[in-house]
Amino acid sequence: MAAVAGGFMTKLLSKTNNFWGFIGVCGGFVFSVRFVIQWIASERAGKSIIPFGFWECSVLGSIMVLIHFIYEKDLTGILQSALPLPIYLRNVYLRAAHKTPKHPGNAPRPAE
Repeated sequence: MAAVAGGFMTKLLSKTNNFWGFIGVCGGFVFSVRFVIQWIASERAGKSIIPFGFWECSVLGSIMVLIHFIYEKDLTGILQSALPLPIYLRNVYLRAAHKTPKHPGNAPRPAE
């Protein structure tokens, strides 16, 4: 088990040795954080919702990972990152066009 963990860390660190690998790893992290944001907002609202931060992290993470996959010339990764990007961008646009929050988890927190 330790050899597997060590091999994983070695591979991860070798990816982050160059700038584009670092961008890819950071993009994957940003993309993953969106689920934590959604979970916290849903807990606050008491129901399942998708907050604006979810879409922001989706866009930013996808673009960062897409840049990495373009650098690596990985067609599967490029398609995986690029195809959902218009949906994420559309949701960001719709949210900006309708500035009033529709869900309690998206509303600003009242002053205490």
